Amino acid sequence: MIQIDNLVKKFPHKTKAGKNSEKTAVDNLSLSVGEGEIFGLLGPNGAGKTTTIRMLTMQTQPTGGRIRYKDMDLAEHAQELKSIIGVVPQHVNFDQDLTVGENLELHARLHHMKRAERQQRIRELLAYVELTDVVNDGVRRLSGGMKRRLLIARALLHQPRILFMDEPTVALDPQVRRRIWQLIRQMARDGVTVFLTTHYIEEAENLCDRVAILNKGRLVALDTPQNFCEKLGRYTVEWDGSAGREYQFFAEKQAAAAFAGQQAGDGSILIRPTNLEDVFIELTGRREGI
Repeated sequence: MIQIDNLVKKFPHKTKAGKNSEKTAVDNLSLSVGEGEIFGLLGPNGAGKTTTIRMLTMQTQPTGGRIRYKDMDLAEHAQELKSIIGVVPQHVNFDQDLTVGENLELHARLHHMKRAERQQRIRELLAYVELTDVVNDGVRRLSGGMKRRLLIARALLHQPRILFMDEPTVALDPQVRRRIWQLIRQMARDGVTVFLTTHYIEEAENLCDRVAILNKGRLVALDTPQNFCEKLGRYTVEWDGSAGREYQFFAEKQAAAAFAGQQAGDGSILIRPTNLEDVFIELTGRREGI
């Protein structure tokens, strides 16, 4: 469904000495995403996640490389491919002076949807994201979670086959985030390919079929969350060491328990299943969002 080959993005940059230079935001990125897959892109701040999304959604031009959707080159079929792509941006960007329904109506008209088609689609999507009761409310009155669900409804209006979501649950409380997760899973069951960036590691671990980890614009690793944890070691021992919190990973729980028994401590030793955040820190040396 999505094929990315040697994608590069460079920006003009001034050195500390004031000389003109270039900064590489995305460095020879290659990967593929299958139809109906939920694919996650993780990376520390400045890793190139949003720049990648912007290139994939035609908001900025690549410096080099190739993007293909359904075997069609994006550079050659941009107008045609816009009809199969939907975008849920990181920042809410509705017309604040319009109602929920009016915002969706405006977006549907921009996609040249006929009146009967757009009215039916708006009704369907408002029910889908559970916002039917606020169709006549101004968007200013909506909660953060409602606005996120409305962004998803708007992106789905023209029935895209690929949905890009840049930090879809940023700043939402855990209960609302889980409702968004349910929507994302349902979209994938409906055959939509979902490509998302997130700085919530547990979000990627719970949602994504596969995860790519970027660092300094480069692809560090790509696998399923389960395989990542298996490779690092299914069990983690963590304890307070001389340099702060320390970690050791083991394939078997028995080996983890034996190691933990050898550590002197004050009861702060913990044995737990390895998670995707452990993998992320081991691969990048940093926590997400830092």
